[in-house]
Amino acid sequence: MVSMNRNCFFLLPVMGAFFLTAACGRQEPPVSQGRIESSSVELTVWGAAEDEALLSEIFSSFQSRYAGEADIRITYQPQSESSCKDALLGNLEHGADVFAFADDQVAALAAAGALDPIENGEGIRQANLSTAVEAASVEGTLYAYPLTADNGYFLYYNQAYFSEEDIQSLERILEVAEEAGKEFSMDWSSAWYVYAFFGNTGLEVGLNEDGLTNYCTWNRTDGSIRGVDVAQAMLGVGTSPGFASRTDEEFLQGVKDGTVIAGVSGVWNALAVEEAWGKNTGAAKLPTYICRGKPVQMASFSGCKLIGVNAYSKEPEWADRLAQWITSEENQSLRFELRGQGPSNIRAANSPQVQSSQAIAALLAQSEFSQLQRIGGKFWDPVAEYAQSMAQGNPSGASLQAQLDRLAEGVTAR
Repeated sequence: MVSMNRNCFFLLPVMGAFFLTAACGRQEPPVSQGRIESSSVELTVWGAAEDEALLSEIFSSFQSRYAGEADIRITYQPQSESSCKDALLGNLEHGADVFAFADDQVAALAAAGALDPIENGEGIRQANLSTAVEAASVEGTLYAYPLTADNGYFLYYNQAYFSEEDIQSLERILEVAEEAGKEFSMDWSSAWYVYAFFGNTGLEVGLNEDGLTNYCTWNRTDGSIRGVDVAQAMLGVGTSPGFASRTDEEFLQGVKDGTVIAGVSGVWNALAVEEAWGKNTGAAKLPTYICRGKPVQMASFSGCKLIGVNAYSKEPEWADRLAQWITSEENQSLRFELRGQGPSNIRAANSPQVQSSQAIAALLAQSEFSQLQRIGGKFWDPVAEYAQSMAQGNPSGASLQAQLDRLAEGVTAR
């Protein structure tokens, strides 16, 4: 069992705290009708390690809001949003009361009984972007609270090197990078990013009706674009002197030390990229790439971060209140201010501050060419193995069709 650091936030009841809060104009999320009879409340919250300072502020405001009703103790434990499902289902009855997780886990969590349907969810549906509501739902039933609508990727570029015309084409981006002795970066060790080359080709991958296994036609040998056409295109990119397959952390390091002048990443790196490139920071939708002699718009997976309430929580009403508080319009705006993450709340997303963000604008432009990530666990390793072979120039010499067949076999394995 992985041990976790724990940080507790305390607040004793303060008479009149509600009136102070109301006087300051705090916008509150909808809460259950009536007073919850509980004098002492203990809640455990899982969230991203990077969110600790943000969550501390949110917890304090929550405790202040309800100080007249209960002594509220909140224990924070850092937990990766991407692996939340596995950690929670490993010990569901003793898991966090409230937890942040990536939307592709919602179906499995609901099926396992970890999440109950959200009661009176119409207000949540109306307050949030439709894509975020869809991401938080299973077969039309809402199971979690939308938190962000920014879990996707797009192009960052240094305007000191690229014109608006240059960034429309991946081939031109690589050419500029090579001429400057610099690099365009994209993580081909992650199947999440590799989807970009297959997504708009007519070749398909997705989740079967069982909710566990995948279908995959990336090795198709007929049609206007075949699997080997994409593989040939990727091999050409991978062997370009202007290309580097870098992890997200390595991309950011390259931005900082000047070796990377363009790359594919997400809004979580926006503040760091802006700090490194300053006024030369640019962001845009992904470019096209040439496949079988024609330009193909690069695709992307999209997703949202959600807040769930453990169906086994000993304090279900308070856990639900806290989940709504974390995902309120005000606290989504605070999350954007402190962490640069794009709100799912419509009013927060339409604020001047969010609308002026280059990264958010780029993500919205790319959203036309993205789809929600709905993939079973067998997808990741076979795609990463194939893509790393392309990034290394196909060192084994194996036929591209054979490698795609191996990929498809692994992705669809039961």
